[in-house]
Amino acid sequence: MPCGSCVGYAIAILAVVVTTLIAYFKWTYQYWERKKVPYLKPKIPYGNGSSPLRAKEHTGLRLARFYEEMKAKGWKHGGLFSILTPGYLVVDLDYLKNIMTKDFHHFVDRGLYYNEDADPLSAHLFAIGGEKWRNLRTKVTPTFTSGKMKMMFQTLVDCIPNFIAKIEADRVASAPIDIKETLGCFTTDIIGSCAFGLEFNTFKDEDSPFRRYGRKFFERDRLTVMKQVLAINFPNVAKMFSVAVIPSDISNFFVKLVKDTVNYREKNNYSRKDFMQLLIDIKGKNLANEGGNKYDGKTLTLDEIAAQSFVFFIAGFETSSTTMAFALYELAKHQDIQDKLRDEIDSVLATHNGEITYESIQDMKYMDQVISETLRKYPPLPFLTRTCVKDYKIPDEDVVIEKGTRIFIPVLGIHHDKEFYPDPEKFDPERFTEESKSNRHHYAHIPFGEGPRVCIGARFGLMQSKVGLTTLLKHYKFTINKKTIQPLKMKVSSIVLAADGEIWLNAEKV
Repeated sequence: MPCGSCVGYAIAILAVVVTTLIAYFKWTYQYWERKKVPYLKPKIPYGNGSSPLRAKEHTGLRLARFYEEMKAKGWKHGGLFSILTPGYLVVDLDYLKNIMTKDFHHFVDRGLYYNEDADPLSAHLFAIGGEKWRNLRTKVTPTFTSGKMKMMFQTLVDCIPNFIAKIEADRVASAPIDIKETLGCFTTDIIGSCAFGLEFNTFKDEDSPFRRYGRKFFERDRLTVMKQVLAINFPNVAKMFSVAVIPSDISNFFVKLVKDTVNYREKNNYSRKDFMQLLIDIKGKNLANEGGNKYDGKTLTLDEIAAQSFVFFIAGFETSSTTMAFALYELAKHQDIQDKLRDEIDSVLATHNGEITYESIQDMKYMDQVISETLRKYPPLPFLTRTCVKDYKIPDEDVVIEKGTRIFIPVLGIHHDKEFYPDPEKFDPERFTEESKSNRHHYAHIPFGEGPRVCIGARFGLMQSKVGLTTLLKHYKFTINKKTIQPLKMKVSSIVLAADGEIWLNAEKV
């Protein structure tokens, strides 16, 4: 047995360590006070957060609360802490405009973790920064022009028959429709066709690997959560230990899928007007210099093609399907709004030979209002991040945001601010008439971000959402099934803002 003096010595050492650690936390938690920035008081050890394994609310909801609290105090900005990492939350929309657009060169990066070697799919356009992001953004942008959207439109429309067949089968069987899952299959098939040139057949194949891996990515288990906490708060340590935040089975599946597709097209000289082909064309332009240009965005490796294809798939199917699901939920609750939108759909389609065309959905102005209001109340990404890449002095204030500081943009909080949206819980598309929008700060509605890092796929996402809603409302009237648990609660662990549990709707033939 250890002697008494040894035990006493060990206890003394432990006491010194604990005391030193607590002192370090307290000193760190004075960071914003030293910077003369108001801040919300943190608690050891999680700062202004809570245990990531016992979280009770989505991070976006928590940041929305912080935004509301800071604004009530009259602050234009405020400091936060994630464990030992200081964070800066923007409240004033003019400050936000500076960060996202006017002074963007100080905030180019999102500050998301990626590891090109250990986790190749993580090095996608949404995460990467600096010169590589600029180069890649320039290369990829042409695939999302209105001309390219129009070119892909028929490919999108070709996914409608299986979609309608599923809705009709449930209607005939008098079965409630799990609208989130049904729309998830629809958008997965669209992305499969428009991005990969493949038929995913998620309606016919209940165990489709694309649907399975897509769902898995957004449902984070405990191990993935811990990896992400490490990657966010201690990125250098995560890279040192080659931490991968995307599960290996998902990564292996998509890397193989992309490599097989690229090899097939190159071997057979096969070309198709889709997202994949654009990336292949970028890869082919500078093959002779690929070694020297690796990871600079001027050319693409197969892993980089896989990463861009992956983020297009993930972002494309989930954000649009959740947006349509929330829209249909609100339309089912508000039959007057649903009827008004259906009247517009019928009226517009009548001038286009009854067909859903690229031009017809552009003519649906009330549709735009309904989707804009849905994105206001339920923004798929309820918060955004930026990282200060070089010291930034806030205009008209004696405050400098230091290089490396993470910036939090509380999208959900801004979208529910009573100053901009009276009675924010009310679903009201009239908020987005041209007159209403002109009387509101431009940065009060940022579901796709804003500035140079605005979502590159926003136009595509809106297009498929309009097609989906037009297709359904043209044929069916929706009401809420009693199986839907109301009021809706949001998932805690999901990356996007999504309902916790199914949204069940009834469909009645129009």
